[in-house]
Order: sequence, then structure tokens, then C-alpha cells
Amino acid sequence: MIDNPEIKSGLNTDREIVVNIEHLKITLGGNEILKDINLKVYRGETVIILGKSGSGKSVTLKCIIGLMTPESGTVNVLKKSVPDLGIKELQEFRTKLGFIFQSGALYDSMSVRENLEFPLVRHEKLSAEDIEARIRETLSDVGLEDAIDKMPSELSGGMRKRIGLARTLVLKPEIMLWDEPTTGLDPATSVEISKLILKMQEKFKVTSIVVTHDIKCAELTADRIVVLKDGVFAAGGTFEELEKSGDEFVRGFFE
Repeated sequence: MIDNPEIKSGLNTDREIVVNIEHLKITLGGNEILKDINLKVYRGETVIILGKSGSGKSVTLKCIIGLMTPESGTVNVLKKSVPDLGIKELQEFRTKLGFIFQSGALYDSMSVRENLEFPLVRHEKLSAEDIEARIRETLSDVGLEDAIDKMPSELSGGMRKRIGLARTLVLKPEIMLWDEPTTGLDPATSVEISKLILKMQEKFKVTSIVVTHDIKCAELTADRIVVLKDGVFAAGGTFEELEKSGDEFVRGFFE
């Protein structure tokens, strides 16, 4: 186990810490999924979480956004203790975080425009003109302004992913959480989504935590990678460092 997965990578740790997890523990159905998770994430960086299926990668994301409550340990995000937030505080807190689900999680009965309008009307006080401008700007950022009046059923898998991203970006979050963003996509579209993650980091200086099995996505986007094994982060470093790891388990992800 490594208590500080950022140390080995030579990361500049003078930047602001926006996610600080210490000794996080989660048990589900009698199984200890997360035993002792420790992770610091710095503003503006992209951290990849690697691990076997069912190892607790998505559970870690859910703890960060407050969808699951740890039985012990601390989860501090943007200087707030997430497990201690009340319902109203949690709702406000979540507007600063974007969560990209595997499916894209669009409302199938709403057009693309309506999907993006929904969070704006709910969380921000904007005029109709400002809402329209924000929607078009955000769709332009993901290269899909022409899809504004389409229904989700008319979109390809890659387009649905990008619209799901647009609906999250429309609130201008500080942190993006990506759960298997390239799952189910062909290799070319997977690369497009990976490049989009990079573009969002460069344009908006957004901090990203990405759960993925896609090593090409990790190579393209990661500032740092952490590897989850037996309920702890067992290794951490850059792509190049972990690719050359002497640990057979870690190296297996890169082969």
C-alpha cells in the first residue's frame, strides 16, 4: 500500500488539493470493497484509476460525489467534508462536480436542447437568451452544435457520450468524474472522447478523475495513474513509470 500515490510520480504538490481522501473504508454485502483508500488530487490534474472489475473504482467516485457514505475515513472535496453535508448543501456542492456515467445518462424523452436546459433552469438564474447562448457554446465545445434539436435515440454511442459531457459542462464544474468514458465505443471514437477530456482540461482547467480499463485513454489523458488492488491503492505514478513497474499485477494492465 502507498499512502501518498502522488509522491512517486514527482508531481508538483504545491498546487491546491481539491480532493483529499484518507483511510476510506467501504463494506458491501459483507465484503470489504475499500479497505484503506488514501488519495490526494490537485487542481487541474487528470488522475486515472486502474483496477480489476469489482475492485471498488466506481465506489470511490460515488463517495467523492456523496452517492455513498463511507463507514470510516474522510472524504474532503473542495474543502468540504462530503459525508457531513446535509441534503441542501449536498445539492449545491454537486453543481461544482460533473459525473459522467458509462451510459451517458441522457433523458430519452427530452431533446438535446432540453437535456442541457434542465440543469440550467434548476440550478442557475439565467434569462432565456443566456440559457440558449450557454447551451450553444457548450455544444460547440463538444463539436455537436448541429445536434441541438435531435433526440437521444437519433445519436450514435459516441455522440451520446459527448452530449452527456455537454450536459455536465453546461454548469461549468470544477471537478469531472468519469466512469468508464470509452466503454462500448469503437477505437476511433474512444480516442475522440480521450482527446475531449484533454480539451476540457486545457480550456476550463478542470480537474478530472477517470475510472477506465482503456489503456490508450489512460496514456492520452493521465497526469498520474493510481492502481487499486485488494482495497488499497497499491501503486501510483506516471504512465511511463507504471508501464515499467516491477510489480506483475501493475504491469499486467499495460500488457
